[in-house]
Amino acid sequence: MYNETITYYSKNPFNKFEMEDHTISYFEDNETCWDALIVFLKIKDNIIENWSFTWDTAIITTACWGVFWESIIWMSIDEVLKFDYKYIVELIGEEVSNRRKKASVLALLTTRNAIHKYLDDWIVDDFDNVIE
Repeated sequence: MYNETITYYSKNPFNKFEMEDHTISYFEDNETCWDALIVFLKIKDNIIENWSFTWDTAIITTACWGVFWESIIWMSIDEVLKFDYKYIVELIGEEVSNRRKKASVLALLTTRNAIHKYLDDWIVDDFDNVIE
């Protein structure tokens, strides 16, 4: 399951574009593996209506954001703020090696920080907030 999911989503990167009518965007990087991305969220009535990203990412990062974004469309921002690494594991069906954990949660971390920016709540999450 893990290999099929990772292979499929890394080769078919949906939503890799800069959304023109986004509500908020946010940049985040992972200095461990040099991945970096910008997420674009369209939020209406605290519901995520659309999500896209730009930048270059590694296979595991690309695959995990692919599975992640599909799961959060039409979800409330409050729900998304509760997600952590365990949620990513549920989505891909298997644990990720310790070396790749940060890569697996980069889209989640960036999305949570975009939501914090949207809420203007002065919170900035880091990898420790999403990886137990």
